[in-house]
Amino acid sequence: MPLTILFPDGRTPELDLEREVTGPDTILLNPRKTSFDAIELGAWEGCDGIVVARIPIDAKAVPHLKRARIVVRNGVGFDTVDLKACGDAGIAVCNVPDYGTTDVADSAIAMMLTFSRGTASLDAALRADLKGGWTYAHNVTARRLRGRCLGVIGLGRIGTAAALRARAFGMHIAFYDPFLPNGAELSFGFTRARTLAELLGLADVITIHSPLTNDTRAMINESAIAAMKPGAYVINTARGPICDTGALLAGLKSGKLAAVGLDVLPKEPAATDDPLVAAWQANEPWIRGRMLLNPHAGFYNPDSLVDLRRKSIETAYDYLRDGKLANCVNAEYLKRRR
Repeated sequence: MPLTILFPDGRTPELDLEREVTGPDTILLNPRKTSFDAIELGAWEGCDGIVVARIPIDAKAVPHLKRARIVVRNGVGFDTVDLKACGDAGIAVCNVPDYGTTDVADSAIAMMLTFSRGTASLDAALRADLKGGWTYAHNVTARRLRGRCLGVIGLGRIGTAAALRARAFGMHIAFYDPFLPNGAELSFGFTRARTLAELLGLADVITIHSPLTNDTRAMINESAIAAMKPGAYVINTARGPICDTGALLAGLKSGKLAAVGLDVLPKEPAATDDPLVAAWQANEPWIRGRMLLNPHAGFYNPDSLVDLRRKSIETAYDYLRDGKLANCVNAEYLKRRR
């Protein structure tokens, strides 16, 4: 019986690249829907593997995965997949942690440089008034980066890439990551903070590169901002719910935060029922030039999408065909089942 791999919400109509990996004997289903209910149960129950982007693989979906042996989240984050439920059902869950590492790191650094040099706010001022905008005064977040401290929350692949880029600008690097073994800081010569509060007190720029977990949800809240240096930049290219946008709004309005750069939000797409988004969209004078908002696009370029597609299908196909498991994020639950 040929293998069947389901792409329930695949973005690409033609799975030509995926077909290059699997060959013609594997059935690739690509209904391109936006919810579990929009796809026939037969597709869920008959597939051997799943490559999923946005549809949650949760308590509603897992009981219908009668044959599935692997779920690949084609991205870095996997908070939309119930790891335990899949593990209890004998289904491995994997992600693609390395397809956009340098791209997301570049996005974080780009936001930092935009605030430091004022490129976006100066351009906007000139567009609004070419003659009157011909002044550096519209760069309200200007700061020399050399000699300042970049504080990295989560020194994984992306966090490390961002730190190395910042060091090239003459910045000192500190990080907080309780999951790294002792001595991890020594290979890079970075400063390790043992608590989040310690890191926040050191950093002039805070860049977030941690996964969304129960521990990191709303980690950047009112008390975290109170622990920061006055005039800090906060940049989040990781997961939206890590930051309490109400606390960011208050930090910007009070002046405690100089700037906030967000590629992600707790609720996506962005909507003006979030007061921070509403203030940014209204371009109120107190926030003008002090906030950047991107549409969860830090990973994006054509090359990264090719990498994502290829790595996703390779992860699923290699496991189904040869039992080779890569980037498994629910191994602890699979082991318990065995």
